[in-house]
Amino acid sequence: MFNNINELNKAADFLASLDADWANLVKSVGPCTFEVNLEREPYEALIRSVAYQQLHAKAGDAILKKFIALFSEPAVNNAATIKFPTPQQVIAAEFDDLRACGFSGRKIETLKGIAQGTLSGQVPTRRDAQSMSDEDLINRLITLKGIGQWTVEMLLMFTLARMDVLPADDFAIVEGYKRLKELATAPKRKEIAKIAKAWSPYRTIASWYLWRVPKH
Repeated sequence: MFNNINELNKAADFLASLDADWANLVKSVGPCTFEVNLEREPYEALIRSVAYQQLHAKAGDAILKKFIALFSEPAVNNAATIKFPTPQQVIAAEFDDLRACGFSGRKIETLKGIAQGTLSGQVPTRRDAQSMSDEDLINRLITLKGIGQWTVEMLLMFTLARMDVLPADDFAIVEGYKRLKELATAPKRKEIAKIAKAWSPYRTIASWYLWRVPKH
């Protein structure tokens, strides 16, 4: 897991220098513990994101656990060999089996689209993705049915360790900013994107802190 303490401390210090509100937030939340899985392929990251779309974490955890177990193979000692399913396995999986894991029909279509996109090269390998810009990755992956910009932004942040990503459509981020600044209404997408320019080059870390703004 990625956890570059020096870089995270530098980002936190930068945000704390913006104004008193940010300084208080950084102080109250404490050191940033943002973590990234540097070994996960974009294919797996997208599949996992679909499991959590529009659900609470516990529900997503349960669906993902059943999904992975569906493809696990018994070992010689009767212990299950747990590996993340391949694109070929997802494509071949029966609709009813995936439905039993907790996926909706629409999400099942998305899963199979991600798997097919991986085999065709539309979903890049981690190595290829690392050489692509944020914008290019977003434009390429949102053409997959069921994959929106927010999902790709989560991939950029938590899989590819991009430090300057702002998920402007994330409800918790805009609500966090509203509480941080004690605003009457939360900013719209264009407003938060404009405001967040001041947080660059650490908009990812700013997002991490905004997710943690205390509720009054």
